Amino acid sequence: MADKNKKSKKSDKKRNDEKNKYKIKKIIKELESIRGRHTELVSVYIPSGYNIVDVIGQLKDEQGTASNIKSKTTRKNVMSALEKIIQHLRVFRKTPANGLVVFAGNVSEVEGKEDIQIWSFEPAESLKTKIYWCDQTFVLDPLREMIKDRDIYGLIVLDARDANIGLLSGKSIKSLKHLDSTVPSKTVKGGMSQHRYDRIREDAIHEFLTKVGDAGSEILLKHKDDLKGLIIGGPGPVKDRFAKGKYLNYMLLKKLIGVKDIGYTGEVGLNELVERAEDLLKESAIAHEKQVLQNFFTRLEKDGPVTYGVEEVKQALEAGSVDTLLISEGFDWMRVNFECQCGFQIKLDVPRSRLKSGPGQRCEKCKAWMKPDKGEMLELTDVLIEQAEKTNAKVEMISTETREGYQFKELGGLGAILRFKLS
Repeated sequence: MADKNKKSKKSDKKRNDEKNKYKIKKIIKELESIRGRHTELVSVYIPSGYNIVDVIGQLKDEQGTASNIKSKTTRKNVMSALEKIIQHLRVFRKTPANGLVVFAGNVSEVEGKEDIQIWSFEPAESLKTKIYWCDQTFVLDPLREMIKDRDIYGLIVLDARDANIGLLSGKSIKSLKHLDSTVPSKTVKGGMSQHRYDRIREDAIHEFLTKVGDAGSEILLKHKDDLKGLIIGGPGPVKDRFAKGKYLNYMLLKKLIGVKDIGYTGEVGLNELVERAEDLLKESAIAHEKQVLQNFFTRLEKDGPVTYGVEEVKQALEAGSVDTLLISEGFDWMRVNFECQCGFQIKLDVPRSRLKSGPGQRCEKCKAWMKPDKGEMLELTDVLIEQAEKTNAKVEMISTETREGYQFKELGGLGAILRFKLS
């Protein structure tokens, strides 16, 4: 029973980590698209345990420094951003347990017009870095480091013709290098004895495997601290020779966890290797995601207790029938309050793309076009997660980088495995 509880807690932690990563990814995506006209975007990182009153004092000093900026517009934007941050920090009695990250700046697309926006959140892990920086872009590298996948496996697929070196990083399979060989075919050329030809071919194979080993060592040793294992695959005996030989650095050979027969090399081979190595990757994020989606699609095919689509999933959440909520990282909907000049208001869930390209929403009363209230917009993903947690439903964030994840996104990117079927 103790082992079962331990596994459950570990699984819950992984799911929470995925949700936190997803939220930070969204923030990074939003902020990296913003460019200041000058050095007017402010980034503040406050480490856990740091005195927030001291930070406010330092930012006031920075306001004094900013008052000397020559450009009137830049000076105004920097001082306004700093004031917005200072007023925001006054809300906190002390720094949150994991620290605090705050960004502020003028995001107006109109020259000379001020639209100071602020973003603030407590990171999921303890923040060690203290930063104050003012630039044309926000400082995002510490956030990128937070969401960097620590679940990394080295992948090498090869035969006598070519080889690919790659990484399985979280749920993403990346091909890092392709190498072609000069190994001659098995067919003997005219005027040459079989023995001599075999020797030439043998030397060429050895030379190629040495080349692959050197390239693989150089690439994968850069990730040695995070590398959980190395898997080698290929369609013939060359892969076994490579795995048993001393072509790779000894530190990588120590991390070799398996050799698999596959039908292809190249990028297709890397994907097939991950598929065939599920038994070696039981604890990895990609194996977990594949298992969840296989369960979902199997139930869907058999008309089992699953549902998909925005309205269907919302109905299931309201009924408390959701066991596991599945949300694609490509799902991008908003909960928006539309307002009309006649006074009519309505809350609707719409794709973000509709807000960017569409004219809005027709008023049910006067038929005029209503405008979205930007101050009332919510990410629908956040709304659904909050509702799921109220009924103790699990939440799975689904990547778009696996075959199954892409298939799920094409289905709408929102689904649920149910505790019971809705009538």
